[in-house]
Amino acid sequence: MDKINRRRFIRTGVAGMAGLSIARSGIANLGYIPAGDVTVDKVKLGDTGLVVSRMAMGTGTVGYNKGSNQTRLGMEKFVNMFRHAYDRGITFFEMADGYGSHPYVGEVIKSIPREKITLLSKIWTHPDGSDQIEPVEKTLDRFRKETGSDYFDILLMHCMSSGDWNTTRKHYIEGFSKAKQDGIVKAVGVSCHNWDAMVEAVNNPWVDVILARINPFQTHMDGTPEAVSELLGKAKQNGKGVIGMKIFGEGKHVSDEEREQSINFALTKGNIHCMTLGFESVAQVDDAIERVMRNAKLSR
Repeated sequence: MDKINRRRFIRTGVAGMAGLSIARSGIANLGYIPAGDVTVDKVKLGDTGLVVSRMAMGTGTVGYNKGSNQTRLGMEKFVNMFRHAYDRGITFFEMADGYGSHPYVGEVIKSIPREKITLLSKIWTHPDGSDQIEPVEKTLDRFRKETGSDYFDILLMHCMSSGDWNTTRKHYIEGFSKAKQDGIVKAVGVSCHNWDAMVEAVNNPWVDVILARINPFQTHMDGTPEAVSELLGKAKQNGKGVIGMKIFGEGKHVSDEEREQSINFALTKGNIHCMTLGFESVAQVDDAIERVMRNAKLSR
């Protein structure tokens, strides 16, 4: 009997069960691509010095109040899905305090060498002077305990929704900078939910990484696809690492044709280095990997 490696065993076993779940739920007609042997490649993230997998595993689908669709799967399903993704080359995990996903990712990475993965997290911020402010150092100490990691590769201010964040968030900017100086964080930046906030991020030398909404349907975006793509092109010229999010418009464009169109647009016209996608099954992971890697060839 031929030997079967761990990745192939998980892929055929777990993916098969996931496919069965999809069929039973009545959404089999979405046309998920069966798992293949393609693995995710790595890309340079601007001038950050980081090399990351082209896809990141997002943990914040419908994320709020310390929970998300990913964490609501339960620890066992979460870990199985993320370890399957890791075995297929996804070594980049995107988290946030508001998603409650730190302990879940911490469980995933217990048996993975820390240097082989990229961890991104986000801190929810308040205007300076708010009584809800706590020192960034204290928040990061909690994050590190929750994940079991001594450091984060990327730390972002979560959901910047106005162009004046550079002046209203000085408390956090200073804290992030100190964490970077102390080696607790390698790169800093912002998650953008507003056009003016993104313009500021593109031009601000403090920003290493921008998390931006991009899809061809202008769904949950901060401008037209063409305008956002042009602005992100300037970000890349300025050396920023650009990560795309809301690739499927927060789950509003998930037909077979729309998924293909969204990934093709992000990779060939979106001016991003990589993207984060939120999955809820092994079948979705495999489908995205096949699509992303096929379309990545067109972007070269």
